[in-house]
Amino acid sequence: MSDIVWFITGASSGFGEAIANEALRRGHKVVASARDSSKLGNLKAAGAAVLDVDVTSDDEVLAGKLAAAAAVYGRITHVANCAGYILEGAIEEASAREVAALFNTNVLGTFNVSRAAAKHLRAAASEAGGRHQAALATFGSLGSWGSGPAVAHYCSTKWAVSGMTEGLAEELGPFGIDVCVVEPGYTRTGFLVQGNGTGGGDHRMATARQLDVYDGTAVAATRGALNAYNRNQPGDVDKCAVAIVDVLTRSGAAEGRPVPVRLVLGTDALAVVRDKCAKTLALLDEWEAVSASTMFAA
Repeated sequence: MSDIVWFITGASSGFGEAIANEALRRGHKVVASARDSSKLGNLKAAGAAVLDVDVTSDDEVLAGKLAAAAAVYGRITHVANCAGYILEGAIEEASAREVAALFNTNVLGTFNVSRAAAKHLRAAASEAGGRHQAALATFGSLGSWGSGPAVAHYCSTKWAVSGMTEGLAEELGPFGIDVCVVEPGYTRTGFLVQGNGTGGGDHRMATARQLDVYDGTAVAATRGALNAYNRNQPGDVDKCAVAIVDVLTRSGAAEGRPVPVRLVLGTDALAVVRDKCAKTLALLDEWEAVSASTMFAA
C-alpha cells in the first residue's frame, strides 16, 4: 500500500475531484473534503475517506478537521487546496459583502487550511528524513498573471494566492516540504456554470447588482465570453490531474525534478504568462529612467 496520503479540499467537483480520482488510481490514500461530504459519494465508493470541511472555519475548528483527517491513515503527506469560486461583475457592481465572501473562501480559506496542515506535513517530511516527500498545492490560475473586466475580483484572489504560495514555499522548504501553486488555463469543468446562490456547486456567481451602464462594454463582453467558454474550455482536467500528481509526488513526467513553485498548465495559460512577462519587461525598459531617478545619490 502507498505511504502517500492526500488531504483535498473542494473535492466534490473540478480539480479537487480529478486529483482525488488520479491519486486513488495510483493506489494513494485520499481524505476528500467538501462543505457537504454527502456530495462525495463517488469518491467514497472509489475508496476515499470523506470529511465535511468548511475552509472558512476558525482556526480551532480547522485544526480539529486536519487532526481528524490525519487520524484516518496516521498521517497527511500531501495537501491540495482546491476550494474556490468566481465572482463575476464589475468592481462597481459588487458589494463589500460579496467581495469579502469571495476573499474569505479563495484567499483566507487557502491560508487557513495551509496553516492547519503545516504541522502534519512537517511531521510527514520528518519521518521521510526531509527528502521532500511531503507537499502542499494551492490554486491560482491564468488570472494570477492578468486581470480584466468583470473578473477583477476573482483574478485578484488568484494573484493573492500565488503571492502567498511563493512565501510559503520558502517557509516550509527547509523542512523538506514542497509547495506549489497550480496556475491552469481554461479547463473543462463545471466551474463556469452559472450558480443560483443555493451553495454547494455554485462556482460562478454573478454580483447581485448589474448596472445598465456596462451594457455594450468590455464587462458585458467578458460575461458573454464566459458563457461561450462554459463546457468548451480547451484544457482537460483529467490530464491536468495527472500532471499535478506527477509534480507533487516527483514521479512520472516530474521524476527526478524539483517541484516548481508555480506550475502553469495549458497552452492558453502559457501564452498569457509569456505575454505578461514580455509586456512587463517592455514597461520596465520604457520607464527605467524615471524609476532610477528616485534613488539617493551614491
